[in-house]
Amino acid sequence: MTVLSISSLEKSYGTVRALRDMTFDVHGGEIFGFVGSNGAGKSTTMRIAVGVLSADAGTVTWDGRPVDHAIRRRIGYMPEERGLYPRMKVADQLVYLARLHGLDAAAARRSMERWTETLGVEERRGDEVLKLSLGNQQRVQLAAALVHDPEILVLDEPFSGLDPVAVDVMSGVLRDQAAQGVPVLFSSHQLELVERLCDRVGIVRAGSMVAVGGIDELRQTDERAWVVDGPPSAFASSVAGARVVSSDGSRTVVAVGPSAPDDVDQQLLRAALAAGPVREFARQRPTLVELYRHVVTTEATPAAELEEVSA
Repeated sequence: MTVLSISSLEKSYGTVRALRDMTFDVHGGEIFGFVGSNGAGKSTTMRIAVGVLSADAGTVTWDGRPVDHAIRRRIGYMPEERGLYPRMKVADQLVYLARLHGLDAAAARRSMERWTETLGVEERRGDEVLKLSLGNQQRVQLAAALVHDPEILVLDEPFSGLDPVAVDVMSGVLRDQAAQGVPVLFSSHQLELVERLCDRVGIVRAGSMVAVGGIDELRQTDERAWVVDGPPSAFASSVAGARVVSSDGSRTVVAVGPSAPDDVDQQLLRAALAAGPVREFARQRPTLVELYRHVVTTEATPAAELEEVSA
C-alpha cells in the first residue's frame, strides 16, 4: 500500500522552533485529520510535504521515495490562504492549472467541467474569482487541487467558510478520493467534522505530534463511564469503586477506575434498575473535542512523555 510518510521533520524560524520531530504516515485510501491550535505546526508541515518550504531536518517520502519535483506534480495541494489569481476567470484558471500539471487542452477542459459541476460552481465558470463569495472561492480552490487528478491530497483548512451544504459536498468528494486509493491529509478546526469524516487523526502541539490513531483508539481511556437516565444518582453508591461524575435531573454520569471488574457495567445496571426505571444506559467515551482540549492544555509536558496511540 502506498504511504505518504512524514519522518522526523524539524523546522525553525530564527529562535522559534516550529517543528520538533514531526512524524506520521498517511496511507493510501485513508482520510487523515490534522488538528491543533493556531501556530502548532500544521501548515508548516504541509508546506514542507508539498515542497513549498524546506525542512531543517527530516524526510518526506511517497511510496518509499523522496518527494521530488516529479512526485510534487502528482500532489493536489490546497493552501489555507487562497492561492488563486483573483482577476482570472474560473474556467480559464482551472484549465491553466491542469495544463501546468501535464494535461492536454482537451483533458484539462473536461476535468475543469467535471470538477466545477461536482462542486456546484459550474454557473460561475465565466466569473473572475474576486467576484465570487468566499464559500465559492473555497470550492474553486478545491477544484484547483483536484483538476489534475492527483495521487495525493494535502488540504489546509478546506472547510473554512463553507455552509453546511458545501461541507457535505466537499466531505463526499474527500470520501470518493479516498475510496479510489488517494491518501487525504487535511487540517481543520471543525473537530466534530474531523471526528465524523476521518479514518485517523493526529493532534499536534508545539510542533510535535502528541497523539495519533483512529477515533475509537483515541477515545479509549483507563477510566470507564456510563450515562444513566432514570433512577436517582444514589444508586451508584452500591457499586464498589463507582463515583458520580455529574448529575443533571434524572441523568447521571457514573465512572469507575481501571481496576474495576469487567462486569462492572452489569453491576451498575442492576443497581440502577433496583433504584427505579431506567430509560437510558450507555457507555460514554470522550469526544474528539474533549480529547483535543485535554491534549493541547496539558502544561509543558514533553511530547515523548505523552501517550501516542498508533494505528
